Amino acid sequence: MRTMTSRHSETQADARLIRLLGGTELASLRQKLRRHFERRSGDAQDGVMHLSKLSENEHDAVTQLMGRPARAPRSGASSHSVRVDVVALNHLLQAAGIATSLQNALEQLDGPIVNRRLAKEELQTRWDQACHVLVAHGALKTWLQTDAAPGLLKRLSRQDPAAVAQLLNRADAVLQRLPAQGMTRAQLAADTLGNAHALDSGQATASLVLAVLQTKDSRSASEKESDSDANDTDDTGEADEADERPVTERTRDIWARAGVLVNELARPALYLNLPTQAHSEFQPLAGEPGYLSLRQLLRSPIAWDVAEQAVYVCENPNIVSIAADRLGATCAPLVCTEGMAAAAQRVLLQQLAQAGARLLYHGDFDWAGLHIAKQVMTLCGAQPWRFGCSDYQDAVANAAHTERDLAESTVDAPWDALLAPTMRQHGLAIAEEAVVASLLQDLG
Repeated sequence: MRTMTSRHSETQADARLIRLLGGTELASLRQKLRRHFERRSGDAQDGVMHLSKLSENEHDAVTQLMGRPARAPRSGASSHSVRVDVVALNHLLQAAGIATSLQNALEQLDGPIVNRRLAKEELQTRWDQACHVLVAHGALKTWLQTDAAPGLLKRLSRQDPAAVAQLLNRADAVLQRLPAQGMTRAQLAADTLGNAHALDSGQATASLVLAVLQTKDSRSASEKESDSDANDTDDTGEADEADERPVTERTRDIWARAGVLVNELARPALYLNLPTQAHSEFQPLAGEPGYLSLRQLLRSPIAWDVAEQAVYVCENPNIVSIAADRLGATCAPLVCTEGMAAAAQRVLLQQLAQAGARLLYHGDFDWAGLHIAKQVMTLCGAQPWRFGCSDYQDAVANAAHTERDLAESTVDAPWDALLAPTMRQHGLAIAEEAVVASLLQDLG
């Protein structure tokens, strides 16, 4: 507990008390006496205190306070100890008219004493009540039951239980507006919270909403993977190990899955020959690569004509360029992630999957390529496209370079248990462009 100023002590404490126990030189002694009352769970006015490691001045102050004569210091002693009968000392202070008790005397000098245990219990009760505020949105209710909820709420509310109810109510209001259809984050914030910047990155409400959305999406992905694993077994009859979702995701991607636009023109999705239904307002130019922004994908959903049709997905934009040059309008539908899929790429792949497309993925035969492949396959249920162990071995056999250029890694390929070990054995990275001839056979 922070001590009060000396001016406060002089104006509110008894003058005799100040002479006996006041002053900066006895501040450490007063703190030791205060800890007795801060830590006691029962009646702190009873019992005995054992004070040790006292200086000579502190020892003398305690003995004078108890009405005892100061003892002559022991030869060579650097510290002293003393036994304090709290009940007896309370009677002495009352009889002298100095204070009603030792606790009262200490509070006169340095302010109120708070029982730490009781304060902690009271604070925990307030937190429990704060975390059980009635909310309407189902995902928020579910999130409040997670182990992560109390810690995040404490951080976002700056350890103030009183602020939690307002924070939860604001997040609840935002979540009830979702999913949106191409609404900007600023517009959502202005319409729901009255401040266009209330959902900017770093704002408490935004952080809470994102945590709820990410937990909800992770649960949905886990359920889909569990269903898939239960029905998809390998040759040994054992279920395939579920792919792991990335530990962290870009804020823009999480908002995008909820139909909210953040930096809506960044990293548009590259495609070639994606078919649309006749009544669709969006009609791609046949044979010519194009880009779709997150704004286009969310504000005016496109009527894709891809049911039961293969849509190929590659990692590198050079593949799209080569396919357009070699095959033009005859090329099969092709989408490029351009490395790790960002918001626009993720939304496009999910829309195609929901429209019934059979997504087939190929990438670089290196560790980053396997990581990207796992992300895409988990995101939209894509299957490997010439991206297995035998395909890698064929590529190595025709590779122009022979020096090992693959670093050690623990990345695995859940779709082919032999792929990663074989890559470690050969130690050669194979760029997607190096096998473009075989990819063109399928695209043509």
